[in-house]
Amino acid sequence: MNAPGPLLGSGRDSEIFEYAPGLVLRRSRQRRSLEKEAKVMRYVSEHGYPAPSVGELSPDGADLVMERIDGSTMLEAMMRRPWTVRRHARVLATLHQRLHRLRAPDWLDPFGNAGDRLLHLDLHPLNVILSPRGPVLIDWTNAARGAEATDVAVTWLLMACAEIPGTRLRGAIGSVLRQIFVRTFLAHFSRAAVRAALPAVVEWKCSDRNMSASEIEAMRRMLRRETGAG
Repeated sequence: MNAPGPLLGSGRDSEIFEYAPGLVLRRSRQRRSLEKEAKVMRYVSEHGYPAPSVGELSPDGADLVMERIDGSTMLEAMMRRPWTVRRHARVLATLHQRLHRLRAPDWLDPFGNAGDRLLHLDLHPLNVILSPRGPVLIDWTNAARGAEATDVAVTWLLMACAEIPGTRLRGAIGSVLRQIFVRTFLAHFSRAAVRAALPAVVEWKCSDRNMSASEIEAMRRMLRRETGAG
């Protein structure tokens, strides 16, 4: 494996570097193995689902060479062109539906006690790249086996409760847009089934150290409002 090029971006767990034409290197800061994500991306790609293709993995699994996906995120596209929010919500719903047609491989850990569908568990507009070949889903860190309503509930929770960075005006505009987005997105699923999945999802996300105190409180308020629990 060659040395990486310049840093292109970073997230909560990993950094992305230039590597070779059409390729990037994803590196875990904590040297966590990325082997599972690589296996999941290979699996879904083999079944025709839009994910980055996977190349070389370092011996310890902490460096992963993968396809470079050029394009803006779905969130960036919506903020630039807010009149497209409903269309993007429908695209996101379709990405869920396509993914949940896939039976999860047995080597994936389960989320909950029911369901055999492949779940992403972070399928929201920041993880969808609008590439020249169409939307591509990235960041498969949380992939698991379970009930499809669980995946939809995670997206609902994050879209409804995650903080909107930036100015107060941007936050106000973003708040209106995400209400429209959430309504349009949820219209494609059984609201009762997704609501029933919320308690387990809220419990899981409230233990996520990347969630702020205000986001956790917003999630608990949403759970009380939707189910009377929490």
